[in-house]
Amino acid sequence: MADPIDSIDLKPHIRGIPDFPKPGILFYDISTLLRHGPAWQAAMRRLAAIIRPHKPDLLAGIESRGFLVAAPLALELGLGFVMLRKPRKLPGATIGLDYALEYGTDRIEMQADGVEKGQRVVLLDDLLATGGTMAAGIGLLRQAGAVVPAAAALIELTFLKGRERLDLPFEALLQYDD
Repeated sequence: MADPIDSIDLKPHIRGIPDFPKPGILFYDISTLLRHGPAWQAAMRRLAAIIRPHKPDLLAGIESRGFLVAAPLALELGLGFVMLRKPRKLPGATIGLDYALEYGTDRIEMQADGVEKGQRVVLLDDLLATGGTMAAGIGLLRQAGAVVPAAAALIELTFLKGRERLDLPFEALLQYDD
C-alpha cells in the first residue's frame, strides 16, 4: 500500500510573496512548507532519494535556509552536517572563499576542521537562483579537501540559469520558470 505522503504536491506549500525583499522580486517562501508536517516529510523523503545514490559522508548547508534542508536530511540519512556561513559567524579556526556577486563580492566560511580530506559531501540549499553562492560553497568544500559529488535544493529558479554555473550534478524538487 502506497504511503499518502508520497503523493503530496509540494508546490501549493510554497508561498510566493511579491516585492520581497525589494520591488520586482517574487520571493518563494518555504515557511509554509516547513509548518505543514506531511508536506515537509514528503520533501525530506524525496531529497533523501535524490541524495542517497551519491553516497555522501556528510551534508553541508548554506546559511541560513539551507540549514533547514540539510540538517534534517542529514538526520534522515544518518549523516553528519556541516554549516557554510557568512564571515565571522563560526567559532574557532575557519577557512573561507570570496566570490563575486552581481555588484561586489561576498564571502562564505566553514570551520577549518569541518570536513576531512576525501570525504564525500553533498551541498544543499533551499533555493538555487543565479548559482553564485552554491558554486562558492562547492569551491569552499573542495578547497577543504572534500569530494563534492552533487548538490540539491528544494527550489530552482530555472530562468536565472544557476545550474549552468555548477560543474556537478544538481537536482531540485520544484522548478519555477518565472
